[in-house]
Amino acid sequence: MLQEEADGSQPLHEAGSFVLTRDGLKDLFAVLETQGYTTVGPTLRDGAVILDELDGPDDLPWGWTDDQEAAVYRVEQDGKAGFHFTQGPQSFKKYLYPPQARLWQATRKGRSFEVIENDAPRPRYAFIGVRACDIAAIDVLDRVFERGDYPDPEYQSRRAGALVIAVNCSKAGQTCFCVSMNTGPKATAGFDIALTELADGDDHVFVLETGSDRGEAIAAELSLERSDDTQRTAADTVVQRTVDQMGRSLDTSDLPAKILANLEHPHWDDVAARCLTCANCTMVCPTCFCSTVEEKLDLDGSHAERWRTWDSCFTHDFSYTAGGVLRQSGGSRYRQWLTHKLSTWVDQFDTFGCVGCGRCITWCPVGIDITKEAVAVTAAVPARGDGS
Repeated sequence: MLQEEADGSQPLHEAGSFVLTRDGLKDLFAVLETQGYTTVGPTLRDGAVILDELDGPDDLPWGWTDDQEAAVYRVEQDGKAGFHFTQGPQSFKKYLYPPQARLWQATRKGRSFEVIENDAPRPRYAFIGVRACDIAAIDVLDRVFERGDYPDPEYQSRRAGALVIAVNCSKAGQTCFCVSMNTGPKATAGFDIALTELADGDDHVFVLETGSDRGEAIAAELSLERSDDTQRTAADTVVQRTVDQMGRSLDTSDLPAKILANLEHPHWDDVAARCLTCANCTMVCPTCFCSTVEEKLDLDGSHAERWRTWDSCFTHDFSYTAGGVLRQSGGSRYRQWLTHKLSTWVDQFDTFGCVGCGRCITWCPVGIDITKEAVAVTAAVPARGDGS
């Protein structure tokens, strides 16, 4: 239970700032399990901090951090914190919008078919360690699959049951630019509970804030004390230090219009010469949602299923229509991706499709940098000399 007021009369159920000890994380995991949540968060595996189901706080990557640059990712031991790292190659998108999902199935009934909707119960996930940029990415997906003209029932079901426990970043990677996109490093909305880890001193605690009724209800099940001014100041210092460490920046003023005005800029050819069209950037992006559908049939024709699978605008056949591929070159595909992320997405969904997480820079095999390319394709084209 939350600690009672000084007079011992009423427990503190209202929103506020509290202190959760490292040992208290065990109680948090226990409450989540009791309430039927499957807890998903960061863990160390195969030389990377990935997302997976967690049995308890011992599964967190305590004492590990990462080093990221364009086409560079490595982990190393550093201190004792459990969340002192930046974004790994995965995002929580894969739990809300799975890489593969059966949309429906049909079974032959005489000379017709019975269509069976995919109404199986979805897991109730508790996402722990969600960074501010990924909260912004979830909001982008909400605009597409919940608040758009054509809501997606699979996404809606998974999203409705998801609990978001944010962690404010204590470190910015060299590929991060969330400050430029106004998406971090501090979570300001879209969470049920937010944690700021204080691991620099002798005490190892988390400053906990609630952001929803569900978050308050969970906090009410924990033994928490009010945070003091020193702890709140320390939490603010953690966030400000992360702001000061930001590895990249991008000027977004008038950026959508500038990109649309430069669709024939010669720099697109320079990108094409480097891009492998491997689709890594779209696979690690927390907001990309391109997909394809596939029909699966039994050999005797008695059963059929429709599956949705992640796809990418970088694949050759993605733009196939009316007997041909519209975007034949790698340059045209990269232009489509960057233009959508930083320009036309704003027209569609009233927000950028990029949240500044930097994953596409880190996991591009040749280190193509969206922040540099956006600047290059909107720069003035040098005048050609008389002798050129």
